[in-house]
Amino acid sequence: MSFGAHIPFVEELGFAITHFEGGEATLVYTPRPEHRNSFGVTHGGAVMTLLDVTMASAARSVQPEMGMVTIEMKTSFMRGAPGDGSPLTGRGRLLHRTTKMAFTEASIFDAQGQLCAHATGTFKYMARPATAPVAPPA
Repeated sequence: MSFGAHIPFVEELGFAITHFEGGEATLVYTPRPEHRNSFGVTHGGAVMTLLDVTMASAARSVQPEMGMVTIEMKTSFMRGAPGDGSPLTGRGRLLHRTTKMAFTEASIFDAQGQLCAHATGTFKYMARPATAPVAPPA
């Protein structure tokens, strides 16, 4: 399944979307050694990116032809996300939407199902530029 948009940073991190419908999205990410921080766990910036993309995907799932831009995001870290090569799973959902705004939440779980991080976010629906190809996730 693809994101329906070319997002080089997300492609570099290796995120894969496995569920995308009805205001919900699930993404899987297997951090590589270069994604670790000095404590040997997945860097918080990579975890926050997974939360951000998971929330935006949940919001986009009800209107896939639109783009999303992040307006604000609040993140809480519960435990370090393993950096041992085991996958992390992001589950997001659309809580409420207006014509132009989406209010979302997402959680990141390790391979044992333990909650690592949670976020809430507000996103704005934006028409894609004419130069950006539009393709719904396959």
